[in-house]
Amino acid sequence: MIKSYDAIVIGAGHAGVEAAHALATMGKKTLLTTLSLEAVSFMACNPNIGGTAKGHLVKEVDALGGIMGEIADKATLQRRMLNLGNGPAIHSLRAQVDKNLYHRLMKERMERTLNLAILEAEVVDILVENGAITGIKTAMGDVYQAKAVVIASGVYLNSRIITGDYSRATGPAGFMRSEGLTENLIRLGLDIRRFKTGTPPRLLSSSIDYDKMEVQKGDVGLPTFSMLTEGEVRNDKVCYLTYTNQKTHEIILGNLDRAPMYNGAITGTGPRYCPSIETKVVRFADKERHQIFIEPEGADTEEMYAQGLSTSMPYDIQEQMVHSVRGLENAIITRYGYAIEYDCINPLELDSALGIKKIKGLYSAGQINGSSGYEEAGAQGLVAGVNAARYIDGKEPFTLRRDEAYIGVLIDDLVTKGTEEPYRMMTSRAEYRLHLRQDNADMRLTEIGKELGLVTEERYSKYQNKVSQIAEIKQKLKTRYKMEEVACAFEKIGESLPQGSITGEDILKRGRATKETLLEVDGSYYDFSPEALSYVAVELKYEGYLKKEEGAIKEARRMEEKKLPTDIDYSDVEGLRLEARQKLNDHRPMTLAQASRISGVTPADVTVLILHLRKMGL
Repeated sequence: MIKSYDAIVIGAGHAGVEAAHALATMGKKTLLTTLSLEAVSFMACNPNIGGTAKGHLVKEVDALGGIMGEIADKATLQRRMLNLGNGPAIHSLRAQVDKNLYHRLMKERMERTLNLAILEAEVVDILVENGAITGIKTAMGDVYQAKAVVIASGVYLNSRIITGDYSRATGPAGFMRSEGLTENLIRLGLDIRRFKTGTPPRLLSSSIDYDKMEVQKGDVGLPTFSMLTEGEVRNDKVCYLTYTNQKTHEIILGNLDRAPMYNGAITGTGPRYCPSIETKVVRFADKERHQIFIEPEGADTEEMYAQGLSTSMPYDIQEQMVHSVRGLENAIITRYGYAIEYDCINPLELDSALGIKKIKGLYSAGQINGSSGYEEAGAQGLVAGVNAARYIDGKEPFTLRRDEAYIGVLIDDLVTKGTEEPYRMMTSRAEYRLHLRQDNADMRLTEIGKELGLVTEERYSKYQNKVSQIAEIKQKLKTRYKMEEVACAFEKIGESLPQGSITGEDILKRGRATKETLLEVDGSYYDFSPEALSYVAVELKYEGYLKKEEGAIKEARRMEEKKLPTDIDYSDVEGLRLEARQKLNDHRPMTLAQASRISGVTPADVTVLILHLRKMGL
């Protein structure tokens, strides 16, 4: 059987659904394939969306017209804002979500998306002729023709789960794995890596003694992930905090010979920033305890997720470990933890548009690119889908710079620096994080999403309303208030009274003042949305720092805008060191700035490149 589509997306996880939605929204007849329809956007690991830096990614995906934030809001059980003790640059929204509901809502969204067909099938071959995509072939032998293909296979390529001495060739959560596609990618000339991640055991809620744990309630008055969300978001589920102890650590250390991570049973490289409990106990031997968060998996299940207790220890050791923890002495394990190994692509095979350099029309997104996390996957999926659509239309690729979005940082890190372990987004990776706050994601990216054809009229209207409110607030802040009008509010926060009158703008610039201070002085500011008022307050409070950062951005942008010829042979560039020639020929950077971030390319090499470009008249 042969059928034709404009584009095909392989895999319907968090990257695949965003890629398929972007393609279909941009008018491309799209086929989304999945090994199982029950695995559409399934949360095989932690049941939450957002978190440090990850919340930024979700807000950016939403601002560009993606759907992760919208679905997350609808499936939320509890919300918290992380890092509130620090500056607004690293405030990060995190939601505990109902993983089954999230899957059902996303599956329904895919089913109802115009221009999109969903098919349960295993893809075993990506078809290429004369260096360009022509379609795919399934395990059943059916051929589906297409001008562009996005691979979003997640952790399913030749995946294997491991617990103690037991291993099984399967995907996560008991789903079937993808067999054959890795061999096809190798035949296409791609460099394949073997990575590893893992999950903790799940516990029966009724068997847990919550009285022995610290209660972790949700925060109130928080913004939503999506600008489309109206009304209150559910926030009534409770999480709990407990800790490992000396006995837990003794159990682990006394059984390392049975730990697949240490006896050679696991060969894949694991995540540095989300390690197993075995790794944490060994690596941080001086620590007396490690946090374990007990989190609900859904509203319709009694299963609880033991965040921080990821393990691939044998079943009997997992029982001992769990029962050694305060509050879990009698806990019943409903699902044992396991590690999972899987094949992925060396991200240096990709360009900044997430296209495979060797093959025209082939794109890759998500964990197959060596990243970890639902949010990182969704962000890449959106970019890959957009660029597949633009490739079909013969348009220039869409990329985001490091100063424009965390998405830009994520993709640039992957395709420029590569990764030797599962990559996780963190605020520390962004040079301009004060400029890339989550509260201004819509201000940074909605116009871009509108131009791409992803942002709907409803979304754009809400954005315009916020822009209008911001302008009104800035005008209103010129209003002056007498000393007696601000006295009470200033006394509460310990601010000295002004000499004479003070403007609303100067109130917000005071060190201890917040938007709540302004609201106490003048209740008419309640007429504006909290999001618009918060945006203006942060912009004013950090005005000096933002201007300084903008100067650095302008300087860096000069190099970002300096395009490098696609056909340049760096072996012929006189003055370049041998290592730089090899790295530049391998990476094929798109800009001078990207070249400067390649490991092995020195500032002196960049100077040589600048002189070479001048000789070429560029």
